[in-house]
Amino acid sequence: MNDALEVEPAAAAGLFGPQIEVARRFTANLASQGEERGLIGPLELPRLWSRHILNSAIVAPLLRAGRVGDIGSGAGLPGLVLAIARPDVSFVLIEPMERRVAWLNEQVAELGLTNVDVIRARAEDVRLDVALDQVTARAVSAFRKLLPLTAPLLRDGGELVLMKGAAAQAEVDGATKEIRKYKVHEIQVLTLGQDVLDEVTRVIRATVR
Repeated sequence: MNDALEVEPAAAAGLFGPQIEVARRFTANLASQGEERGLIGPLELPRLWSRHILNSAIVAPLLRAGRVGDIGSGAGLPGLVLAIARPDVSFVLIEPMERRVAWLNEQVAELGLTNVDVIRARAEDVRLDVALDQVTARAVSAFRKLLPLTAPLLRDGGELVLMKGAAAQAEVDGATKEIRKYKVHEIQVLTLGQDVLDEVTRVIRATVR
């Protein structure tokens, strides 16, 4: 493992609970292979735990015990991290790039994750037999562009749980037309991890009906 990898923060064990060893294995795999396979940039190792792994894991309590889709899963952030933290939830990871799909499938097998399916497709092309209870996404696109990709995958009353940056509220304010078109209600901008993480995580949570 690269010597530059960030030391595991104290908060990790609390966020993952009995799944912490699986989280450590995934983080080690991402640290050793991520840059070479184009999954993370060369500057990410010193902040891999805090900026990526824990930033994703802090969202886990918002998930229901149902079926959750993750759009543009990439390296598995947040999809694989959430699947590790919430083994009681079923996940569908949707990713169009073949090499990233290969990585996701390898990690599912190596980590023994029985609650994950990986689909190679663009979100707008996905046709699911059963609609999803929730959809997540991280660093994929602006809120107004995400709505056409995510809202159609949800059941009536399903929920968006979209990880965002500091401009989350501005993204909501700029999506009035799309919010109306896709019947998005009860929109909240949540700030998570204030007392746990060095960098907070912002989430747009909303219901589609």
